[in-house]
Amino acid sequence: MIRHIVLFTVSHDGNIDSVREGLQILTRIPHSERLEIALNRKSDPKSKEVDVVVYGEFADDDALAAYKAHDLYAESIRRVKPLREMRLAADYDEAMAFTGADGNA
Repeated sequence: MIRHIVLFTVSHDGNIDSVREGLQILTRIPHSERLEIALNRKSDPKSKEVDVVVYGEFADDDALAAYKAHDLYAESIRRVKPLREMRLAADYDEAMAFTGADGNA
């Protein structure tokens, strides 16, 4: 399972609702096992920069690549890119992740 996490910041004069709506297009792409678009709760007092989070789970690298190659992915980028300031993305293989105090990966 590949986990895909993308963090966005929106300029102060930007429309966070338009960014969220543009990202919600991604949920119509069929290649993910799970895909969530959410506003950051900003509950961590030392880190409130991130405005919107995309979280996805994909069966494998091919599924993630198919997701990124989909026409709706391009449409989402077209809508969101002019409205956002920063975009940070990370992908990792769940099988290689440290999962807890018992030392299992």
